[in-house]
Amino acid sequence: MSDAHKNRLLEEFQSYLQNVDFSQLAEEQPPDLNSLLNELASLKSEVKAQSRHFKSTLDALAEAVTVLQADNTRLTAELCLHDTYLQQQRNTLLRTLLTDIVDVYDRLGVGLAILQNHKPVSSFFGKKPDDRFLNSVKDGQAITLKRLENLLQRHHVLPIECVGKAIDPHTMNAVEIGNNPKLANGVVIEELRKGFLFENDVLRLAEVKVNKL
Repeated sequence: MSDAHKNRLLEEFQSYLQNVDFSQLAEEQPPDLNSLLNELASLKSEVKAQSRHFKSTLDALAEAVTVLQADNTRLTAELCLHDTYLQQQRNTLLRTLLTDIVDVYDRLGVGLAILQNHKPVSSFFGKKPDDRFLNSVKDGQAITLKRLENLLQRHHVLPIECVGKAIDPHTMNAVEIGNNPKLANGVVIEELRKGFLFENDVLRLAEVKVNKL
């Protein structure tokens, strides 16, 4: 602190001492102890009342938080059930659609096999049939069948491998019996209708011919 600042403070204090009326200060009554105690008691009661009010407010807030947590838990459970239901509905609709696509795939496969095994016969007048038209139909059928195969694979639909394996009642249905002494009993000889898996679950059972000795 600088000397000039100290001098200014001393001058202000000296002016206060010169102007203050000490006689008036001496005439003032000292504070009443009973009044002071009453004031303190009143203040203490008010603090207790405020504390009780604050505690009741905290209890009400805690109760509200508990109710909100219970509602949130119930809402979360309901949303999970709703999501599960929607997923089940989606899977049901998708399985139905994929089953229809598999049926179309079967029909196209049968049609293509017929075209591939077809042998044109010359007409009575010696005119050969148009092989180009037949080949174009075969190619178109094969392309459509391949696109269906790709579509099924994108949706995780895979064929069930049957021929040469022991029959599995969970994925195969034996509709015919064969007798091949070179094969073991219960081995699939021929696949009569292809079966499919959808996300590792059976979409359609395979119909097979089983060896029985």
